[in-house]
Amino acid sequence: MEHTSTFNQPLAQDRDSSKELGLMKMIVEDIRCALQRDPAARNAFEVFFNYSGLHAIWFYRVSHWLWTHKLYFPARWLSQFARWVTGVEIHPGALIGRRFFIDHGMGVVIGETAEIGNDVTLYHGVTLGGVSLEKGKRHPTLGDRVVVGAGAKILGAIEIGRCSRVGANAVVVKPVPPNSVVVGVPGQIVRRTDKALDDALDMHHDLLPDTLGEALRQVMARLDQLEEGMPVHKNGKIQTDKEGYWIGSDFSI
Repeated sequence: MEHTSTFNQPLAQDRDSSKELGLMKMIVEDIRCALQRDPAARNAFEVFFNYSGLHAIWFYRVSHWLWTHKLYFPARWLSQFARWVTGVEIHPGALIGRRFFIDHGMGVVIGETAEIGNDVTLYHGVTLGGVSLEKGKRHPTLGDRVVVGAGAKILGAIEIGRCSRVGANAVVVKPVPPNSVVVGVPGQIVRRTDKALDDALDMHHDLLPDTLGEALRQVMARLDQLEEGMPVHKNGKIQTDKEGYWIGSDFSI
């Protein structure tokens, strides 16, 4: 069964995550979302049966309904069953908006007080965790259209602004303003000057700033200026070639 017009429609522009949808309409929306965000997805039939990330989200929708109706034990039991089946752990108390997509669906952990906006994408190994033993808000809040790369850890009651992108394996422990990129451990925040497009998610995981490398290059350039004209040993000078690789004649790793 190939893509149908129903699943090829553009993502809805409505950002109101509180808008009630029937279960079947939400499933259709989630499948259409997966088809648009995963180039490997060939058709709706394949996505429905084989995408564990979507299965985890659908289990969450049911367990969250149980949680909001104070059926806490069945909600937790269902979430643990979903974890066993899909490899994704979503606490039923979390608040998750529409068109949420977990690509590859393995090793994702979403805590009880986490909040996720609309059109958010997570890759495998992502943790939205807490850093406090106190009751109350202790997990992150992700704004609309946030993309979180594989293995990233976002910890604490912090907010990730809309249209931001968290690089793979980054560890984020402080708030991130909208339209930013976060890389490194701990996460270094780079605010982008260009506005993110409203009609497309920022999925360019290959475009990440090298904040530490740039800082090191600036320090080395300043050191070169200080050494000019000084009788110092220069055989160990480290440089980069035109392709950006480090080169040198008198140092080892």
